[in-house]
Amino acid sequence: MTSSPSTEPRRGDGLRLALTTFTVLPVGGGSTDRRTAGSAMLWAPVVGAALGGVLAVACRLLRHSFPSGVLLAAVLAVLLSALLTRGLHLDGLADTVDGLGCYGGPERALAVMRAPDVGPFGVAAIVLVLLVEVAALGESLSVGRATTALLVAFTTGRLAVPWACTPRTPAARPDGLGALVAGTTSARTVAALTLGTACLAGILAIATGHHQGEDATRAVAAVVVPLALAHGLRAHAVHRFGGVTGDVLGALVELTTASSLLVMAVGAG
Repeated sequence: MTSSPSTEPRRGDGLRLALTTFTVLPVGGGSTDRRTAGSAMLWAPVVGAALGGVLAVACRLLRHSFPSGVLLAAVLAVLLSALLTRGLHLDGLADTVDGLGCYGGPERALAVMRAPDVGPFGVAAIVLVLLVEVAALGESLSVGRATTALLVAFTTGRLAVPWACTPRTPAARPDGLGALVAGTTSARTVAALTLGTACLAGILAIATGHHQGEDATRAVAAVVVPLALAHGLRAHAVHRFGGVTGDVLGALVELTTASSLLVMAVGAG
């Protein structure tokens, strides 16, 4: 059976939009309607896995170049992750935290998020999340767990995005990325992606770890626990802002990735 000509461009457009949205790759062209946007959100975990793979290779090279420089390798890897994503998720994190920290109703919070400056809450959030990522990755590097940690964390971080685009999550504004992607993914499809990611994480941990049962449990937890935390943040954003925005999606990516790296660092001592 061959695919109809009308569906193939849609799939290609979705991947291109995902690469444009979640990386620095200059992949333009194609349509940007809601159907394509929904496809792009489903491609997000795949893009995340690719980013994690690039960072894993970078970590190996850094460890080879600086055999005793665990902290240096972790800092440079986190810096590279920000460069590869244009710092977009960090910007979303700062704006979201500033919005959550202000007084007033949803309109006031959304206005704060739109402002070009970054408030003290946003600065603190960026600093603390980056510190967590560096420290957690450093722990995984010290026990030879960095490859699994990066692949699992960057895939899981992007899984939070399609979960935030299911029909039960509205958009906070009538325009912007949130309005384009809200309600475009199927909860059943995202649940299947999550189950597949958890299974692959466990298999990867068994293949690369020394304590198979413990490593597999940790890797699966590094998928499930951060996504549960992301669900709580998403629910709070909907309550506070009236829905999700592009900034909220970026915050979800960054916080879920950091949480996953933190879970993968458990027991590294």
